[in-house]
Amino acid sequence: MPAVSKGDGMRGLAVFISDIRNCKSKEAEIKRINKELANIRSKFKGDKALDGYSKKKYVCKLLFIFLLGHDIDFGHMEAVNLLSSNKYTEKQIGYLFISVLVNSNSELIRLINNAIKNDLASRNPTFMGLALHCIASVGSREMAEAFAGEIPKVLVAGDTMDSVKQSAALCLLRLYRTSPDLVPMGDWTSRVVHLLNDQHLGVVTAATSLITTLAQKNPEEFKTSVSLAVSRLSRIVTSASTDLQDYTYYFVPAPWLSVKLLRLLQCYPPPDPAVRGRLTECLETILNKAQEPPKSKKVQHSNAKNAVLFEAISLIIHHDSEPNLLVRACNQLGQFLQHRETNLRYLALESMCTLASSEFSHEAVKTHIDTVINALKTERDVSVRQRAADLLYAMCDRSNAKQIVSEMLRYLETADYAIREEIVLKVAILAEKYAVDYSWYVDTILNLIRIAGDYVSEEVWYRVLQIVTNRDDVQGYAAKTVFEALQAPACHENMVKVGGYILGEFGNLIAGDPRSSPPVQFSLLHSKFHLCSVATRALLLSTYIKFINLFPETKATIQAVLRAGSQLRNADVELQQRAVEYLTLSSVASTDVLATVLEEMPPFPERESSILAKLKRKKGPGAGSALDDGRRDPSSNDINGGVEPTPSTVSTPSPSADLLGLRAAPPPAAPPASAGAGNLLVDVFDGPAAQPSLGPTPEEAFLSELEPPAPESPMALLADPAPAADPGPEDIGPPIPEADELLNKFVCKNNGVLFENQLLQIGVKSEFRQNLGRMYLFYGNKTSVQFQNFSPTVVHPGDLQTQLAVQTKRVAAQVDGGAQVQQVLNIECLRDFLTPPLLSVRFRYGGTPQALTLKLPVTINKFFQPTEMAAQDFFQRWKQLSLPQQEAQKIFKANHPMDAEVTKAKLLGFGSALLDNVDPNPENFVGAGIIQTKALQVGCLLRLEPNAQAQMYRLTLRTSKEPVSRHLCELLAQQF
Repeated sequence: MPAVSKGDGMRGLAVFISDIRNCKSKEAEIKRINKELANIRSKFKGDKALDGYSKKKYVCKLLFIFLLGHDIDFGHMEAVNLLSSNKYTEKQIGYLFISVLVNSNSELIRLINNAIKNDLASRNPTFMGLALHCIASVGSREMAEAFAGEIPKVLVAGDTMDSVKQSAALCLLRLYRTSPDLVPMGDWTSRVVHLLNDQHLGVVTAATSLITTLAQKNPEEFKTSVSLAVSRLSRIVTSASTDLQDYTYYFVPAPWLSVKLLRLLQCYPPPDPAVRGRLTECLETILNKAQEPPKSKKVQHSNAKNAVLFEAISLIIHHDSEPNLLVRACNQLGQFLQHRETNLRYLALESMCTLASSEFSHEAVKTHIDTVINALKTERDVSVRQRAADLLYAMCDRSNAKQIVSEMLRYLETADYAIREEIVLKVAILAEKYAVDYSWYVDTILNLIRIAGDYVSEEVWYRVLQIVTNRDDVQGYAAKTVFEALQAPACHENMVKVGGYILGEFGNLIAGDPRSSPPVQFSLLHSKFHLCSVATRALLLSTYIKFINLFPETKATIQAVLRAGSQLRNADVELQQRAVEYLTLSSVASTDVLATVLEEMPPFPERESSILAKLKRKKGPGAGSALDDGRRDPSSNDINGGVEPTPSTVSTPSPSADLLGLRAAPPPAAPPASAGAGNLLVDVFDGPAAQPSLGPTPEEAFLSELEPPAPESPMALLADPAPAADPGPEDIGPPIPEADELLNKFVCKNNGVLFENQLLQIGVKSEFRQNLGRMYLFYGNKTSVQFQNFSPTVVHPGDLQTQLAVQTKRVAAQVDGGAQVQQVLNIECLRDFLTPPLLSVRFRYGGTPQALTLKLPVTINKFFQPTEMAAQDFFQRWKQLSLPQQEAQKIFKANHPMDAEVTKAKLLGFGSALLDNVDPNPENFVGAGIIQTKALQVGCLLRLEPNAQAQMYRLTLRTSKEPVSRHLCELLAQQF
């Protein structure tokens, strides 16, 4: 910037500002301002032409007056005239005035645009910088229309100075954010990517910000930026702090640029193997530097260092493909959990919430459970405590559910009011999802109501009613427990609602005990009646009429209550109507009619848990990652209500929704009554009720659900018949080159992203049990353009159709921009197979046909059933499988870091049970399982011997079928 000469001091402006500051009152200030405005107006209207200095001085005074809060209605033309000056200070004041006071609707905008164009064309870097700053400051749509085509040319011109390139990049970014439709994509896009290689780091920083924003909307245009960003990042993280002196901040080289490059890489999936290796080295270097002693004790050093670290961890989580990095990131975050800096503890908890959803790092996150529980109890900042509660929710699984639910309940007694409702919802979801038995679930929810009844929403107590209604084995226990809870002197109204419903339906199950005889039950409920709201009283009246059917001996007592004037002449029309109708029903109807009308409520149809939906609404639209629970317990028989996905679903199902539809039903319907009840029984209770039945066990439900429907059955109408026009193996192209690599990612896991490019993302969620499986494929349109003729098809190459049956449901032929559709696949393993089915996806994008063929992640190990056995049984079976053709062995070099925990997780994910204390060498891994097919069962024993010193493995598999041994050995060896 040019130096300001002494003559530019504008003494008159300094005197005016001093006068304003010396004013003793508001009136004196206004008087002085009005005097100055009159003087300036007279100068502007005078016959004598003002020189540039005077115009600048008076325009500056007007600007100062405006900033004091006074309206300015003149002087704009004089400011515009300053733009044509060749003096920097005059032009600067003119641009400053315009940036602050001129709006986009001004009549002067054309003159201003002409002046800006002249400065952009002048090639004077100082004037070009002023013009670009003005465009960015105003940032209006009119500015975008006028200059969106010019600025890219300035940005990529070879003779543009570095400072102007920085300003041009940031100016273009501002215009794109305000009017993205006016910034044309063209030849300049490929050239702007190469600015990442610019020698000037300021240009690289500005260009990275621009490319990141553009790549989010136009990923295909900027995909070449990935390799350049990795290359630049590698040079930064491997450089010493003295190499980039101008851009080193407290011994951290270019921290802002590093963060921006890492954020740019999060716009894309993991890069090609060659680039990925270099990126992995960069991330490992960042993690290693985080472990080094600090080079400065100043907070600025740690802030810059940690900013780069947290962004690197975000990239590791985004890629979710390197187990070693994920575990290291988790361990690094674990060190921050006890850091004295509150912000670091908050960020560590937030990042670990996302890590908990990764199959590779979930176990590592669980090791910090005690620290997180301690944070929940002792943190002073409520926002940190809330993140701790989020992390406990995310790390919860069947192994630690009781501990986490217990701690959250304990904390709930003293929790901040702002987060109590959210914790209540989380406790209810976890108790429901990971209930080891239904009695524990009932105890937990009733305890929840006791501790935080005011924060227990209707959805929560609806759920416990629905689950008790649908489960015969818990009804007696629930009635006994709620009866005991109602005996407390201070009983929350929600407990009365639950007690009224459960005793009205299942009170007969505890009526044999004199301590809970029918009269005692009625007296206990009626003692709470006068303390309750109208809605609860309406429910209790419905309970009373149920009692008349269950316990005829209480009829007279209940009729007396219904006949009382306080009921028949109640001011509330709903209570009055119920009392009249129930009294008449009990008096007129015969015993048989009464029994029919008031029979026990039947089980309720399956539907998604309304508790989870409420938690999502409370957390907001960004809660997806925090609540995502796709990797959890594939074998868990959740009692949570499931929802049967439909092919046209446009979003991923709720994270804790059971993929197999094994959960119980939605909240129960009201006891028979009129439809009012003060909205007591809301829409959650709607839907036709099923006929009462004991119902199948969860295991039977799973098997029957996946059983292929008979052609004449109603279910056959829901499944698409195999159309004759579906392509066969010869009609589709060969699998894409990386198909095998993508398939190998899913050998030891069931959920994840199968394929992703700039147009399409294909996600997979699947579960398998015995010889049956169910898979959900999620097709996401990453563009803003609709896909036409969208047709995904499963193809069986060779003889696979006789070995594997795959039943598919059609998806919508159009996929809107940014939308997602879901396809359900029911799978049955008929006999052992070696090649996976193919997934052919065809569609039209912008009129251009698109086609790709992938290998569907269905391998023979998916039908593994883990088998526990003692050491003696293992060795006996090992000797029985001693024929040469029954054994397959492979000695191979480790392709990944040899980590015992990661190896254990992969073997468990492969499907076998890990047997402890079997192998004499504790470093070795021994497993056993049975491959379930419809035709036969294939027993399998495996032994994995790692040699850390030589960085090699020896894998031995023995099965009763030679092809299976060889195929399993090949599949598993590729995982290490």
